[in-house]
Amino acid sequence: MNRKILTLTLLLAVVPGVAMSASVYKWTDENGVTHFGDRQPTGSKAERVNVRSGTSSDASGNRQSPQERLQNMQEQQADEAEQRKETAAEEARRKQREANCEAARSNLEVIDTNARIRIEENGEQRYLSPEEIAEKRAEFERIADENCGPAEE
Repeated sequence: MNRKILTLTLLLAVVPGVAMSASVYKWTDENGVTHFGDRQPTGSKAERVNVRSGTSSDASGNRQSPQERLQNMQEQQADEAEQRKETAAEEARRKQREANCEAARSNLEVIDTNARIRIEENGEQRYLSPEEIAEKRAEFERIADENCGPAEE
């Protein structure tokens, strides 16, 4: 009887240690699905997960040094800054196109609603001739066509 109790006690003491020493691996497949398993998959990179602490370590031993992580972070920040700069430039171009479009449409409306158009030249006011009005209309239509349609890349 003592022998059975001793064997049972020894078995109960050893089993949790054996169970905890088993490795758990974490990997992501080509579809972006995360998997966990007790065997390292073939053909894909996996991390060994510490079940007790919940942390993982790279199973292939490719841990980055703090300097490498800092460099990667700085490169990522530089890329993000460049992207924000490009986005701001695109926004400025879009706003300028909208302003040009609105001005051209407004000028076309003035030309269409007024028979006589007066301008100031060299401090003197004069009326545009029908030919000058036609030239201005063509110019404003060209500006409207360039700025009021979809942006060209």
